[in-house]
Amino acid sequence: MRMQRRHWPTVLGVLAVATLAWYLLYSELLVRQLRQETAIQTRIYARILGALNDPRDGVAEGALLDLSETMQELGIPIVLTDEDGVPTAVSNVPLMQDGSVPPEDANRVGAYARQLARSNPPIVEPGLGTVLFGEPLTVRRLRWIPWLQVSALVGLLGAAAWVVRHNQRTERDRIWAAMARETAHQMGTPLSSLVGWIEILRLAPEEREQMASLTSVVGEMEADVERLEKVSRRFEWIGRPLRREPVDVRSVLGALERYVRVRLPQLARNVELKVEVPAPLPPTLGNAVLLEWALENLVKNALDALAEGGGTILIRAEALPEDRVAITVADNGPGVPAALRSTLFLPGVSSKASGWGVGLSLARRIVEDAHGGKLTLAPSERGAKFVLSLPAVT
Repeated sequence: MRMQRRHWPTVLGVLAVATLAWYLLYSELLVRQLRQETAIQTRIYARILGALNDPRDGVAEGALLDLSETMQELGIPIVLTDEDGVPTAVSNVPLMQDGSVPPEDANRVGAYARQLARSNPPIVEPGLGTVLFGEPLTVRRLRWIPWLQVSALVGLLGAAAWVVRHNQRTERDRIWAAMARETAHQMGTPLSSLVGWIEILRLAPEEREQMASLTSVVGEMEADVERLEKVSRRFEWIGRPLRREPVDVRSVLGALERYVRVRLPQLARNVELKVEVPAPLPPTLGNAVLLEWALENLVKNALDALAEGGGTILIRAEALPEDRVAITVADNGPGVPAALRSTLFLPGVSSKASGWGVGLSLARRIVEDAHGGKLTLAPSERGAKFVLSLPAVT
C-alpha cells in the first residue's frame, strides 16, 4: 500500500534520528577499540624498554617473540612472502589461522597478498622476504563514519525540506481560502444590491416611483455591475505580469471615497473619513484597479480598528522628491500591538480573532510587486499610519 505523503516527514525524521543514534553507538565502539589498541601499544613499549634494560642472555629474543604475538592483537592483516613471492606466514588474515601457510591455501593467500599490496606499499626485509599489510579493524570501521554522517544529514535535510514545503503548501491553501472568502464578501454586496433593485423593478410602476425613479435604479444597477466587474478583474490580475500605465491618484482616491462613504453606516459608526489631495499631483505608474484595492484594504483595516469607539480616517496624497508619490492612510484608533509590528504584513497575521490576515499582505504585494513601490507602517503618536510610496510619471 502506497504510503501517504503526510507520513514522509515522520519517516525521514525517524530514519535520521536512528542514524544519529547508530552513529553515536558506533563512535563509542570505535573509542573503546582505540583505547584497547592504545593499551596494546603501551604494553609493546613497556616490553621493549624492559628488554633493553635486562642484560641477561636470551631476554631480547624472548621479547621479540612476545612482541610478535602482541602485534597480532592489533588486528593488522599481515602476509609474509619469500623472495619468490610465495606466502610463508600470515597474521589476522580472514578465514586463516595465524602461522605458516598450508600449500593448499597458497593461491588464495597469494591473491589476498596482492590485494594488500594495492592498499599499502609492501615492506621488503632482506633475508626475510616481503611483508604485505592491510588496515586494522579500527581504520576500516572509521571509513563508515562519513557515510553515517551524510546519511543522518540527508535524512534531517529531507525531513526539514518536506516540512518547509508542507508549511508552504498549508500557508498557500490558507491564503487561497482567505482569497476565496474575500472574493465572496466583495461580490456579495453588489449581488445583494442587484437582487434588491430587481425586486423594485418587479413592483408596479406606481409603487416603484414612490421608492426610486427608473433612471436612478438603472444607475445604481450599473454601478453594482461595474463593481462586480472590478472585483473579477482584481483577482484576474493577481500573479500575472502587469503593464504599468499612468494612474491619476486623484481619480483613484475619489472612487475609493465614494465607495467607502456609502458603506460607512454599515461598516462602522461614528467614523469620519477625510481625503486630502493637492491640486498639482503627478500621476503614478501602475494599475488603477489594483491600487484602489490595496488602498481599500488599508481603509478596511482602519475601519475595523475604529468599529467600536469611532474616530477619524485620513487619506492624504502628496508629491515627494525624487519623482515619488506618497499616499498616507492614518487612523486615530488603538494602533498596532508592538508584538505584531515586525510580522504585520506576513500572510495569516492578524490582530483580530476572526481575521484571516490577508488584507495587509495583499496590499503590500500589490504596492511592491505590481507597482514597484513601498508600503510601510510609519511611526505615529496614536493609531496606525500606513504610507505608500509609488513611482511618479515625470
